[in-house]
Amino acid sequence: MFQLAPNHEDDIVRTAKVNFTFDGKSLLAHEGESLAAALMRAKQLHISDAPADGAPRGLFCCMGLCQECVVQVDGKTIESCRLQVSQGLHVSSLRR
Repeated sequence: MFQLAPNHEDDIVRTAKVNFTFDGKSLLAHEGESLAAALMRAKQLHISDAPADGAPRGLFCCMGLCQECVVQVDGKTIESCRLQVSQGLHVSSLRR
């Protein structure tokens, strides 16, 4: 296998890690990153169910236009790609 670009992973400065929960499961994220990115990295790809047939839904546009990634936070429905992760955030999926 060949590498197209050098690996600069060690040069990346990340924010502190914080804990949050998704459907009661404790997960880690970097403070300030989008909830969608944190869920994707944690392999939590089934975010909600389609209202018509119950098919799994997840991330699609990742910029707040499609509403495929909506979750519940503090009783409010919000797109996960438009919410920054913070310490102690409690998130619930919109699964049936």
